[in-house]
Amino acid sequence: MKYVFFLNMGGVNQLDECEIFLNNMFNDPYILGIKNVFLRKFVAYMIRKSRLKAMQQNYEKMGGKSPLTEITQSLCDKLNAKNQAYKFDFISLYVPPFAKDVFAKYDFKSNDEIILFPLYPHHSKTTVTSSLEVVQNELKSVQNQAKIKIIDVFYSDEKYNAMIIKHILEKKKAYDCNVLIFSAHSLPVSVIKKGDLYEKHMQEHVGILREKLKNEFDEVILSYQSKLGPVKWLEPNTSDILANLDQKALIYPISFCIDCSETIFELGVEYRHLAKSDYELVACPNDSEEFIEFIINCLS
Repeated sequence: MKYVFFLNMGGVNQLDECEIFLNNMFNDPYILGIKNVFLRKFVAYMIRKSRLKAMQQNYEKMGGKSPLTEITQSLCDKLNAKNQAYKFDFISLYVPPFAKDVFAKYDFKSNDEIILFPLYPHHSKTTVTSSLEVVQNELKSVQNQAKIKIIDVFYSDEKYNAMIIKHILEKKKAYDCNVLIFSAHSLPVSVIKKGDLYEKHMQEHVGILREKLKNEFDEVILSYQSKLGPVKWLEPNTSDILANLDQKALIYPISFCIDCSETIFELGVEYRHLAKSDYELVACPNDSEEFIEFIINCLS
């Protein structure tokens, strides 16, 4: 049997998971790069306490949960119905379903193949490396015979980019504008200076898409969202771009494959009061037919 496990940070499924998410996220050494475990736990505790109430209030405005889990489950359901050669499931890093609980559902055999598929188009230690490390460590405790395969980052894949362009142009038919903003989740500059590939991959990806869309938009912008704390983060900030925007725009959340709080709430709600002009969001690939076809093609 061939098993495909999608990996993601995960989205809060109910309000009491906000604290679980913050605790796990800021105790991740790839997120909070403090080598001393005791000190990292203390700093993580302080961040959790300072951010918990605001996070819960934001999720209350979203109906008490992130859409990420339901959409990912729908993606797996559609793939399982469409392709019987694989069993599709998903694992979240910071909230359920955790790797331990997901793997407990399966009895892996020596002739099985386990395919780990991080839902991150671009590589970063804070996403791809962190997720793979946790999941691979858990796999060691439940099996040591099945073959393990990893799907690499896919921002340069032609089929993936054809899907993005199709979704953008479909949105543009209903909302005609001349500016396109690719908004990516930001990272501290200190992480990039340590050799993280994220910014390089992001710039290369936007370069590919800008060339393909040069006749559709007068301006194509790469910006970054979701910065946290007083340290220097990647720029320009999406909020600043929107605050100075003098014409309508489309925003595509380029670093996400599945809609989550950063897309639905941060881009869809929070930033609107900052925006000088109107804008519309293009949905993430989610459980679309094009994304399903891309995934199946990756496995072939």
